Amino acid sequence: MQRRFRLTRATDFQRVRRSGKSYAHPLVVLVVGRSEHPLPRVGLVVGRSLGNAVQRNRAKRRLRAAMLPFLPVLAPGHDFILIGRAGLLTASFPEIQQALQTLLRRAHLLPPEENDLAAD
Repeated sequence: MQRRFRLTRATDFQRVRRSGKSYAHPLVVLVVGRSEHPLPRVGLVVGRSLGNAVQRNRAKRRLRAAMLPFLPVLAPGHDFILIGRAGLLTASFPEIQQALQTLLRRAHLLPPEENDLAAD
């Protein structure tokens, strides 16, 4: 994921967590907040409860990769925080993509004509 699509500042994370709306799934939690930035930005949070540093970094890499196909079709002006849950470590990559698609649809951020991005 290119740097321009990443949420990096602690103040941005705090703003999204404080004023955003969250959507839960057994694999990941999505928090969506409004932004004045023209591109959608994504921040990742994977806590120590998921495992050691190797496992946490692997979970973050998989979340980033699963989010990539959705970036071009997401509505601009939103910041996203993805919070990894324990099931993320054992889930297959298509399951992670399906979870993200489900959460984005629940948040009404994917256009209705997009049938199934996870299958691409």
